[in-house]
Amino acid sequence: MREPDHLEVVDGTSDRFDRFVTEVEPPLRRALVAAYGADVGREAAADALAWAWENFDRLRAMTNPGGYLYRVGQSSTRRGRRDRRRTELRVVDGAQEDRLPVEPALAEALARLTPSQRAAVLLIDGWGVTLQEAADTMGARVSTVRTHRRRALDKLRIDLGVDP
Repeated sequence: MREPDHLEVVDGTSDRFDRFVTEVEPPLRRALVAAYGADVGREAAADALAWAWENFDRLRAMTNPGGYLYRVGQSSTRRGRRDRRRTELRVVDGAQEDRLPVEPALAEALARLTPSQRAAVLLIDGWGVTLQEAADTMGARVSTVRTHRRRALDKLRIDLGVDP
């Protein structure tokens, strides 16, 4: 018997997983890119989604599968951190960075934040997601994300010399 060239549909699992990925992947990728930079964040999102495919039945039973996958992605960055150098943090997830008026020192200031602070401020202030959506994506409480955002903004104001 010949091996299939694509994933077999077993009881609709492939279709359900495709719908799940369509819903969860964009905010998961944005959060991980915000926390760890473009290259590392995308790789972490891919690792998390690979884990999701292997453990989809377990994942579907969870209350916040996107938040859990964020934690899986974070773990994946820790495992590979020794083997790769941190790439330059990009403020925008996309190719049109040069068209945006951005403070030149912002990338360095963002790189000095903790990953959670960076994710919170970029998700909420950069991409305009709600506090609740950011909390769900990061697998944290709203109050925790609010604290990360406030501390991040305080550090950014100091680093960039901006008056509140």
